[in-house]
Amino acid sequence: MAYKTVNPFTNKEIKSYVSLTEREVAEKIDQAEVCFEKWRKTDFATRRAVMKKAASILREKKGEFARLVTLEMGKLISEAEGEVDVTAEIFDYYAENAEKFLAAEVLKPKDGKQAWIENEPLGIILCVEPWNFPYYQLVRVVATNLMVGNVVLVKHASIVPQCAEAFEKLMLNAGAPEGAYTNLYVDSSHIGKIIEDSRIRGVAVTGSEKAGSSVASKAGESLKKSTMELGGSDAFIVLEDADLDQTCMWGMWGRMNNTGQCCVASKRFIVMDSIADQFLNKLVEKFSSLKMGDPMDRSTTLGPLSSESAAKDIAELTKKAIEHGANVVIGGKRPEHPGAFMEATILTNITKENPAYYREFFGPVILFFRVPDEEAAIKLANDSPFGLGGSIYTKDIERAKKIAKQIDTGMVFINKPTWTAPDLPFGGTKHSGYGRELAKEGILEFVNRKLIYVN
Repeated sequence: MAYKTVNPFTNKEIKSYVSLTEREVAEKIDQAEVCFEKWRKTDFATRRAVMKKAASILREKKGEFARLVTLEMGKLISEAEGEVDVTAEIFDYYAENAEKFLAAEVLKPKDGKQAWIENEPLGIILCVEPWNFPYYQLVRVVATNLMVGNVVLVKHASIVPQCAEAFEKLMLNAGAPEGAYTNLYVDSSHIGKIIEDSRIRGVAVTGSEKAGSSVASKAGESLKKSTMELGGSDAFIVLEDADLDQTCMWGMWGRMNNTGQCCVASKRFIVMDSIADQFLNKLVEKFSSLKMGDPMDRSTTLGPLSSESAAKDIAELTKKAIEHGANVVIGGKRPEHPGAFMEATILTNITKENPAYYREFFGPVILFFRVPDEEAAIKLANDSPFGLGGSIYTKDIERAKKIAKQIDTGMVFINKPTWTAPDLPFGGTKHSGYGRELAKEGILEFVNRKLIYVN
């Protein structure tokens, strides 16, 4: 696997990197092991200072960090800047809350003896991360694990090598010792061997079902704890009494953020039949107004996908959906435009026999469904191999709460698309994975919950 920067707006290669040899990887694991033995003994004040400094650098150099994201994977520049902001917020959040989250937990056993739980670091954590949020995905595992006292090795996506390099430099400039955060330019085929190393104590993956299954299998063979944040096909449920203008605005944002390349993007729009035509017309109007162009240009509202292969994949998936009976309301194909572009698309009439029905569309494509009632909406929302997020739109909040409890997914938002914040746990169920990142839950994934009992 070659690590390359290919600008998806032009499809021109800009820079390439050489993958590490097995010997070089071994040396980096050695360095991480030495660092862990020192880092685990540092106090919270020392760790907190690194997190705070990293957040400060990100804010000070936001334009530089954001530009790399847009250059390498095509995210609109304003959205790239937003990603830098939330990355800094997560650093700050764990700097301010980790000590409280990791405090000893006093127990009250029936025998009246003294007992408590200590949260201790495990060691080296291997993180396999995707390209769609090149910094945000990293900070979710870095801020938590470094504050615990673990150290991390990161295999980032091959199409964002400059972002990977920039983040490693960020951590060093923030005061993290060498070995606390290590970027690995390695082929995916080498991940299994790294996991087998006895010094690797945990594995965190964000990516596709295929990647998650492969890594989880190897981690299981090696008896290593793992977390998996995989794909999603979030339901966007619109009830009869929803504010359609507001809901349409959220629908556009939920589907088109990051050009639809988001695990928790709103992908399946499930709309009550009584308002379906009206809502669909509003969506078409919004989609028609999107401006395709250079993601560095702030007037652009529809940028390229992350790569030419990503654009080809979503176009082929859309084509197959149409061949199996889906109707195209708008879009449906690649535009005559240089770069990795795909038209903003809305598909209707997707039956269970259509291969698109159970697939994740990782791009600017809405699957639009009409349902007669609330019961049908819940059934359709749950009829998916995925269970990451979902959202419900209505003026009746109590009704929405009852529906939310019936949706088989890791997260449900009411009157807003599934999204993220430092203090909200993030993760799913079914083929969307297991484990949680962010909030208190995220920092406890890779700790030794050690019981101490005094007789």
